Amino acid sequence: MEEQKESLEQNNPQKEKGFWKWIAMLAIALLAATQIYYVGLSAQKNSGNNSNSKQNVSVLNSESEILQTEGIELPIKWADLGQKMVDSGVIDAEAFESLYSGRGGLALEEKEFLSGFTTGKIVMTERNSGYWLNLLWAFGLANKNPILEKGPMQNPEYGGAGRFASTGGWTLAKGNPMDHYSKHEMIKLTPEQQALVESVSKNIYRPCCGNSTYFPDCNHGMAMLGLLELIAASGASEAEMYKVALQVNAYWFPDTYLTIDKYLRAKGLSLELANPKEILGVDYSSAYGYANILSQVQTPEKKSNGGGGCSV
Repeated sequence: MEEQKESLEQNNPQKEKGFWKWIAMLAIALLAATQIYYVGLSAQKNSGNNSNSKQNVSVLNSESEILQTEGIELPIKWADLGQKMVDSGVIDAEAFESLYSGRGGLALEEKEFLSGFTTGKIVMTERNSGYWLNLLWAFGLANKNPILEKGPMQNPEYGGAGRFASTGGWTLAKGNPMDHYSKHEMIKLTPEQQALVESVSKNIYRPCCGNSTYFPDCNHGMAMLGLLELIAASGASEAEMYKVALQVNAYWFPDTYLTIDKYLRAKGLSLELANPKEILGVDYSSAYGYANILSQVQTPEKKSNGGGGCSV
């Protein structure tokens, strides 16, 4: 009987069923644990991606604030200034268009600014900032102004005003560029407007050299001088002149001002909220001021190409 009982227990289907049920439950538990583990890893990975994404968004937002992807409206009246410069020989239209044919050609609107008449808005963008650098350079060089005639450009120790990058470097004129230096009265400022241009120009520097716009020895300085004259002629305030000048400088030197913004953000500030007059001053925007900032911060990844070169 005992042997029969043992045999019945060994062959009991209920006992076997319980054993396999236990195995199934163990497998399910192991599977669940595995899923929880991988879900955790995925969450960690996604968290890291989200962190990187937020960091990238922060950088992109910073760039869009500084470079203003939609462009900035220049508060100036252009009318037929391009045509006047072509007619007077300050700009050789054929040479100018030939230069840009190798850069994708001029847009229809750009051709109108060069040789037509326009009363529309002038919007500087990242794409056309180099084009406006050249147009404003030609205007700043040619428009009659006491800064060019009595300012530091005429200091005898430099050997004459024609020896600078802003003068000898203008190769898109007909004849010698000095034949047009402060020779054409395309706009005439009131004494108050001229005083404003002189005051503001002494406080606006550019990162490619150590001089202010009052000493426009390179293309950026000469173009900025022309821009300040046009802004003043439109009746703008000093504050607006500084604001626009900083926006334009940021297009011409994008990497410089992205770096300055990074430097400011490390101090709990930002370029967007800073005083434009201070940022355009010698401590930030001159070559040696920027070099000092550069020694304290790692430059961000280069985002764009501006009009940073000192040639056409």
